[in-house]
Amino acid sequence: MIHYHTNWMGPINENWIAKHGTGWSAGRIDIWGVPDEPWGVEYSLPPMRTEDWNDFGDWLDRFCSEELLTFEQIIETYEENTETKIRWCKEDET
Repeated sequence: MIHYHTNWMGPINENWIAKHGTGWSAGRIDIWGVPDEPWGVEYSLPPMRTEDWNDFGDWLDRFCSEELLTFEQIIETYEENTETKIRWCKEDET
């Protein structure tokens, strides 16, 4: 089975926070259990609202798959299963 977990990494840059405000979280998805990948796989996870990060991370901790899913497949599965749209930070809206 393939297992997934969020790994919070920020934002911690003061300039980014000054531009976008607080309440954002970003990092990566750590993936383990992938055949022939002894150190696992990582997907970059762009900034999203911290509430969405927390909900997505809780869901992801309980989620697993038979085969490695793409980033897009993971997000699509989450949004379909929870009926929740992730609120991503969009550079052109700030």
